[in-house]
Amino acid sequence: MSKTANETHDVKVDITGHIELPTLKSLYIEMYFEETLLSSGTAFLVAHDRESHCCLLTNRHNVTGRHQETGKCISPHAAVPDSMTIYFHKNGAMGEWVKVRLPLYRDDNTPYWFEHSKLGSKVDAVAMNLTWGGDVQKIPYYLSEPLGLDRHGLFVGPADTVSVIGYPFGVAAAGKFPIWATGFLAQDLSFVNPSNPSFLIDCRTRQGQSGSAVIAYRAGGYRKIADGRMQSVMSAEPTWEFLGIYSGRINAESDLGRVWNVSVIEDLWKSSEQDQQRRESLAIKNKQI
Repeated sequence: MSKTANETHDVKVDITGHIELPTLKSLYIEMYFEETLLSSGTAFLVAHDRESHCCLLTNRHNVTGRHQETGKCISPHAAVPDSMTIYFHKNGAMGEWVKVRLPLYRDDNTPYWFEHSKLGSKVDAVAMNLTWGGDVQKIPYYLSEPLGLDRHGLFVGPADTVSVIGYPFGVAAAGKFPIWATGFLAQDLSFVNPSNPSFLIDCRTRQGQSGSAVIAYRAGGYRKIADGRMQSVMSAEPTWEFLGIYSGRINAESDLGRVWNVSVIEDLWKSSEQDQQRRESLAIKNKQI
């Protein structure tokens, strides 16, 4: 997926203090049909480790413009998006954003995004490969395990706090920095399995937060299971566990919302990596002809 030439640097904000790293990872997105703005949402980048391929994650219903369960058109304009605008952090200038407009479909009308390799459209999450410019700063969530990345083995149980980091109603904290909405895990994560790789949280989320990363953030201490036993760990530095991608409330009358587990994101990242390798091999082959 290649960038278009439509880039601007017109969003800026002064930063006077410390910003938590997960704040930098959420990206504001807008969905368009031609020049009509249909909706806004949230996305984030994912990589396996610091050296690996990087892709963009958001909800499937953001890119299709249709309700995930009913298939009905979400926008009151009765249109579905054909492009997406992403507000990336400007490389070397924190507090400034690069606005990039990207098509969602190829010339043959096939989508640029990848769905889950086994569950397909049943999963409300997709990945997209991007062609990076030097003016875009990549700040992804990492899927590998070592400490210092984004998965610390932190134990998260029912009623523990979790945060949805995104843009409710398109509102940002400042510039295009996201808002943290914090609620509670509403079930045991042990119930997550390959045929149902999602879980519920109890959080007052709203439209625009679709596609947000969901994390368990702990300042000062956390729990983990080691050698079959629960242990308390004290830490001078904040710790977080990347849990998955938020896709919306189960209905308009409830604050219960669905999160697609990080295992879904691992599957999508693998599909994007395979596509990247295929395209790189094809480029090498074409050069040799």
